[in-house]
Amino acid sequence: MPRKPIPAFKPRKGNFPSPEEVLSFIALSPGVVSKREIAKAFGLQGEAKIALKKLLKDMAGAGQVASKRKRLVPKNSLPSTGVIEVTGEDKDGELIGNFINDGGVPWPVPLLVVSSEGKAPKRGDRVVAKIEALPHHPVYRHRAKVMRVLPASTRGRLLGVFKLIKGKGARIIPVEKKARLEYQVLAADEGGATSGELVAFEIIREHGFGLPAAKVRELLGDLNDPRNISLIAINQHGIANRFPEKVLAETKELEPFDERGREDFTSVPLITIDPADARDHDDAVFAEPDDAADNPGGHKVIVAIADVSAYVRPASALDREARFRGNSVYFPDLVVPMLPERISNDLCSLREEEKRPALVCVMRFDRHGHKLSQRFARGIMRSHAKLSYEDAQAAIDGRQELKTDRLLEKVLKPLWAAYRTLKKAQDQRSPLALDLPERKIILDEKGSVAKVVVPPRLDAHRLIEELMIQANVAAAEELEKRKSPLLYRVHEQPSPEKLKALASFLKTISHEWTVGQAVKPVQFNKLLQAVKGKDFEQLVHSIVLRTQAQAAYSPDNLGHFGLSLQRYAHFTSPIRRYADLVVHRALISALKLGSDGLSPEDVAQLDETAEMIGLAERRAMLAERETTDRLIASFLEPQTGAIFKGKISGVVGAGLFVVLDDTGADGFVPVSSLGRDYFVFNEVSHSLRGERTAETFQLGDRVDVKLLEVAPIRGGLRFEMVSEGRQSAVATRAKRKGRRR
Repeated sequence: MPRKPIPAFKPRKGNFPSPEEVLSFIALSPGVVSKREIAKAFGLQGEAKIALKKLLKDMAGAGQVASKRKRLVPKNSLPSTGVIEVTGEDKDGELIGNFINDGGVPWPVPLLVVSSEGKAPKRGDRVVAKIEALPHHPVYRHRAKVMRVLPASTRGRLLGVFKLIKGKGARIIPVEKKARLEYQVLAADEGGATSGELVAFEIIREHGFGLPAAKVRELLGDLNDPRNISLIAINQHGIANRFPEKVLAETKELEPFDERGREDFTSVPLITIDPADARDHDDAVFAEPDDAADNPGGHKVIVAIADVSAYVRPASALDREARFRGNSVYFPDLVVPMLPERISNDLCSLREEEKRPALVCVMRFDRHGHKLSQRFARGIMRSHAKLSYEDAQAAIDGRQELKTDRLLEKVLKPLWAAYRTLKKAQDQRSPLALDLPERKIILDEKGSVAKVVVPPRLDAHRLIEELMIQANVAAAEELEKRKSPLLYRVHEQPSPEKLKALASFLKTISHEWTVGQAVKPVQFNKLLQAVKGKDFEQLVHSIVLRTQAQAAYSPDNLGHFGLSLQRYAHFTSPIRRYADLVVHRALISALKLGSDGLSPEDVAQLDETAEMIGLAERRAMLAERETTDRLIASFLEPQTGAIFKGKISGVVGAGLFVVLDDTGADGFVPVSSLGRDYFVFNEVSHSLRGERTAETFQLGDRVDVKLLEVAPIRGGLRFEMVSEGRQSAVATRAKRKGRRR
């Protein structure tokens, strides 16, 4: 049956619009849509404009519209750039496709028509495309203009582990956590796979008697070797882990940087402070008391960043590949770099005692930690020492070794003095103070998990973070002052609907939260301080974290809520983040530091670049998390049947998610296993409560669970609840009555 054409929406001027009419107008408008455009389209004046403002606020609160970079869009609308899977052709021969979300799943939205100026993609291909609205198309709401066809590894392939099971033949076990079925593989369809090998496959029969059937399409690696676990995420999420020949050839031809015209910082004792296992070093720091007479007690701070723009020029093959990758991806056993190793680990890595090109930020702070001035220079620097966080902290704590002994008085102590001063302003600024410990996997020589640790947070970490934040702020301020285009790192304040949900939850623990007023990080910090030491402290931390928006990149300054900063950009890691390279080029252009600054193409596609690298960032985070889950699941498999301590990290109608204390592993407790009672899900209090006994399990509760089942390839764990839930007076009386009976 043919689809009905979508009529073009024509506002009825002089009539106050309904929510449905507003949504239709936004969805079918090709340009920017703001309150002003809506009011103009419907001919609204005076009090009608005030009523429109209230209507849009109510629609935002109901989750019908959202604000993205100063324009209104329908909630869950498509981005301007994204990944599209080509699904086939329509009856008129036009290519059509679905938008693929960050998790690799097609969106439940109308199909898009796909257009390409070059060779047309074919069914099953995934492409990076620019997405635009089609307000007057008779059938489709959106067009996807192909920018790049993704490599074969990203074309929506199904991935699984090939297994030979005695008495049953060959099977493929899908890697997705939600996949419930295995697939049988006939001998003719095995494709030379061996048991334990990761394969790409296609389904050749889904229905009928017995298991569905599949055919091996490609061999990807032996998963009996734990060092290949990362291959699953790399292939499943389409992460490019091989550089094209053209990029490698271009890298090979790179020559050492030209020192002419650069400011000489080689005599400044800059040092790098990084994780002990860091493979690249792109930032170096130095601090000293400010000798200016008008700044008593102040400090001068220098942050030198590897000048990647000296080698990666706009529109080169290297640049196009870096933009496509967006960022480096870090797995426990390997790194998929944004740039070839000759750049990231050699030419631009700030090695000890070797000259390197750098973009240098020189800042002056007063004795209260407030910045007085900043300047940027293109320079030559030489790292005087490579230290780990632990090395630097040990020296400050009085446990210095030969290497740090010579640095203690002239380098390390002045750095710590500057940090103590900067912290005064940081405390006054009051950035969001969530306690978010990070787990780290330690692998043995065979690539298996030896242990999982939560590294301690040292002052050395906080010092480097604060110096990097100050340099990032300085870069944003300098470019804004010179009216230069740039990519901001933005973090919007929580949405009204999330704040309402937070307020509703806090009422359940007798804590008030005023809805409607402008919210600031300090309010969240006061809340976290108020619940410190109470039974529900971790619960409140979890809810506050879920209330926050996701950070993103944007050419528009929307501020950084979490850091409590009016303007912020990423400047300090151009080896591993493309956004930082864009900011470096912007500084080079704005300050006339060379001819290799922002190109006209860079400027024209800033919106598109922000979307692309944001998509790549979310994909990398998902791939890293899934790989960690799989490695830890393999580590825990021999401990099936053991009891672990943890806390409830998520509550849904189907059951409870529990994160273990020792490893940070996440698993699921089905609601059917909680007991004979019928448990009701309460979305406001994030809890499951028994109807008869009132026994309650709530987000943040400390619990003991028994490990029942492990699916290492999928990274899935299934638990059984050992602890009893929270007991109300009703539940206690019911239990006593049951015992008397």
